[in-house]
Amino acid sequence: MTPPRLTPVAERAVLVEFGTVVDAAVHAAVLALDRALGADPVPGQVEVVPAMVNLLVVFDPLVTDHAAVRAALASRLADLVPEAGQGAVHEVPVCYDGAFGRDLAAVAAQAGCSVEAVIAAHLAGEYHVAMYGFAPGYAYLTGVPEPIRLPRKPAPVRGVPAGSVIIAAGQCLVTTLTMPTGWWVIGRSPTPILTGDPARPFLFAVGDRVRFRRVGVDALAGTQSGALPAPGGA
Repeated sequence: MTPPRLTPVAERAVLVEFGTVVDAAVHAAVLALDRALGADPVPGQVEVVPAMVNLLVVFDPLVTDHAAVRAALASRLADLVPEAGQGAVHEVPVCYDGAFGRDLAAVAAQAGCSVEAVIAAHLAGEYHVAMYGFAPGYAYLTGVPEPIRLPRKPAPVRGVPAGSVIIAAGQCLVTTLTMPTGWWVIGRSPTPILTGDPARPFLFAVGDRVRFRRVGVDALAGTQSGALPAPGGA
């Protein structure tokens, strides 16, 4: 891995780039710096935003400047020790039955296997929360098994419900809003990712691990047409 590159962004941020290709070592370094800055913020730090290969440090320009933040970051990076497996483990139920798995047959056809084989592959994946993006609570999970790593659909589909478990391009996520998506819908989860807690608005933290567990339709009972309850609801 090449030495991290520190780049000023606008008047109030520094981007720390660990590489240009997503791999385990690069992302482990991103997570290690995220943890270090959470435990010991640099002076003037406002927010830290980790991504796949880089991390953005936002600061208050009335308190500090780019040079001071870059110097503080260089000091943190000199002592950085990336470690794997530091995050919490979450078990997320998912129902693949009927309309909840609307794209399972299409995924199976492209993968050259049965629907049950697609489900088994998805359940066997080792998922890690790599980053948040696109919409509130959209936790991008790496670790989709190779046999079911499909590209996005040629065109997005409107009205995909919240709680849909979707896959594309080697990633998986559980949606939090009813929105269009070009990803493949393979199931539905009753687990709310938006917690309703301002101190911890999302169920997962970047670096956590996720395991999926198969459940039947009855696990989504009590919600209209399988829709999820509102954040914080019963």
